[in-house]
Amino acid sequence: MHFLDETLNTQVKKLKTFLTISKSIRYRISFQKIIGFGILLSLVSIGCARKMFPSYTNYSFESKSGRPNYEDLDYWASHPFKKDLADSVPKDLQRSYISDSSVDVFFVHPTTFADEADQRNIADIDDAALNKKTDETAILYQASVFNASCRIFAPRYRQAHYRNFSMDEAMAQPNFDTAYSDVKNAFEYYLENYNKGQPIIIASHSQGTLHAAKLLKEFFDGKPLQRKLVCSYIIGLPVKENMFINLPACIDSTKTGCIISWRSIKEGHEGPDYMQAENFSSIVVNPLTWTTGNAKASKSLNKGGILLNFDKVKPNLVSAQVHKNILWTSKPKFFGNIFLTTKNYHIADYNFFYMNIRNDVARRINYYWKR
Repeated sequence: MHFLDETLNTQVKKLKTFLTISKSIRYRISFQKIIGFGILLSLVSIGCARKMFPSYTNYSFESKSGRPNYEDLDYWASHPFKKDLADSVPKDLQRSYISDSSVDVFFVHPTTFADEADQRNIADIDDAALNKKTDETAILYQASVFNASCRIFAPRYRQAHYRNFSMDEAMAQPNFDTAYSDVKNAFEYYLENYNKGQPIIIASHSQGTLHAAKLLKEFFDGKPLQRKLVCSYIIGLPVKENMFINLPACIDSTKTGCIISWRSIKEGHEGPDYMQAENFSSIVVNPLTWTTGNAKASKSLNKGGILLNFDKVKPNLVSAQVHKNILWTSKPKFFGNIFLTTKNYHIADYNFFYMNIRNDVARRINYYWKR
């Protein structure tokens, strides 16, 4: 994680409970009071995904070298040249759905490799079960938010196991380096073979944000490619305000070439200890107002989130307010939410604001073309 400054690097090492996968919910964050988080993350139900949104993805491929080959579509979780779960559109939106392919999004998925019994520190690129899990969670519920406005490119990569966030840095660093090398190779292959001069959005969540931030530093920040950057949604990890030299925060809904980030915590709570110990200022953009001010945005501004049923957009799901380095959100209302006791809504960073993100992508693309 050498691309991050020392302070953020320290925070990243403390993210040891971020991305554990539960048998019942496929995703969880293993903080002490976890009862009811399965209710929240019915947000990511893969049984629902299989039934309603068919994918023609091949999971039985084998990598002879152990490394990804991005010439082969099997090494892409989402790609415009194949049918995959990022193409899914909630039933509520299908009647008005029109796809625009004039802009690309390069999406780096979060950690889905978190089986505590698995002793590997990095995932095999051809792990069929893990790739399927990634597609039926992050690709369906996060990457799909971009499908009305963008061609979606989401590479498979040898992701670091979630335990790397709690390992000694000297031991974990090679694993994160391996993951980033795959992401970088995929991006370079994309640029050379698919981009054809199109504008680009960089998007990510959690571990994906580690790698996406490095892509932005290496390829965009003060580089010629910066002119092609519509914006970047790098969500789920702290993004220090001065991390980039030439890429500012998106301070309102009209800005382009800028950074959008947030971390969702239940309102009234300061987050886990490592968040409270942060001695820097992070970029936090309110996804209901698309500003960085700390005024509370009513849930009436929430155009709709996605819960268990991907087909159903649920409006007025949560409110949002920038608070220090985090985003306070109200407790979502849904049947069974009485059992929701977790205060960290990390896993729902995209889900809670699905329609607002979807609309924002289209709006910023429009402003990009006008600039």
